[in-house]
Amino acid sequence: MKYLTPSTDPAYDPAAPVSRSGAFFQQFIQDKRDLPFVYLILEISLTILPLIALLYVPGLDRGLWWAVFAVFLGLTTFFFKGPFGLMLHCTSHRILFKKKYGYLNHYIPWVIGPFFGQTPETYFTHHMGMHHPENNLPDDGSSTMYYQRDSLASFGRYLADFFVLGIPKLVQYLGRTNKHTFRTRLLRGEVVYLVACVVLGFVNLPATIAVLIMPVLVTRTIMMLGNWSQHAFIDAADPANCYTNSVTCINTKYNHKCWNDGYHISHHLKPALHWSEHPAHFRKNVAHYAQNKAIVFDGIHFLHIFAYLMTRRYDLLARNFVNLENQFSSEAEVVALLRSRTRRIARVPQAVPELAMA
Repeated sequence: MKYLTPSTDPAYDPAAPVSRSGAFFQQFIQDKRDLPFVYLILEISLTILPLIALLYVPGLDRGLWWAVFAVFLGLTTFFFKGPFGLMLHCTSHRILFKKKYGYLNHYIPWVIGPFFGQTPETYFTHHMGMHHPENNLPDDGSSTMYYQRDSLASFGRYLADFFVLGIPKLVQYLGRTNKHTFRTRLLRGEVVYLVACVVLGFVNLPATIAVLIMPVLVTRTIMMLGNWSQHAFIDAADPANCYTNSVTCINTKYNHKCWNDGYHISHHLKPALHWSEHPAHFRKNVAHYAQNKAIVFDGIHFLHIFAYLMTRRYDLLARNFVNLENQFSSEAEVVALLRSRTRRIARVPQAVPELAMA
């Protein structure tokens, strides 16, 4: 077990000097704390887009093509994927550019998003239209409740369900809940993406597979892995409780790279809270976390959680568990809590209404 220590996670420093370029870019964005997103957009645009253009060059030497693809794959899958994905997440909750420059808000989901496996509007409509309103409960199409969350076989079924039925379930949900604008945005994005794949496939099929099709397969797998880990520990007696249906990961390098994404409990409690405010919000509300026996880890992140769950290394999870307000006397008690929170929750049969008597 670990005990609560001072935070090493990123927070905004208003006294930090701003460069001349930073001062220039701040005039375009809603919140000056989001300046790092502008720099990330520029880095991605100046590296990824030229690589994509090279991959589509007719008659490019085969060896050079594979070298360019290797660089593209490394940057999009290992270097930029996490920061980009969580920038998309943050800007889905809090619009990046001012209304005056609102057209720039389409750049992330429509221009560079597809090259990271994010089909236009799909992430936004799923995350904002369904996941947060339903909070991992039964109407959430990506809910983890009904799976044994330390089982690789269960995760395989969860992943297969998402790939096959994820979009149809989302379309159905948005229609059933009268979120027609969300549904229109979702369908428009998916159709444009599919048409682009077909058209560009005739131009250069290998390049299209490399830059538009493979990233979707990789990204949707990683997103489901992340959601699984974020919502792996659920109190079956109170599955709607944000303190007990999600986790928090503190003091990890992941939070520096991915905009404090480890603070998933506070994110569900206050979805519009700025990414830089989560560490302070957590510290301010530690008593509530302790009262609810919230799952908090120190020094590990969601990939560690997933790996430890799939190998059932509860001892490693307990070793990195934060014992808030000294509630647990041994790691064995922590292991027992963690095991109880990963058990599959049985579906409650819906009552069949009685037919009215004639």
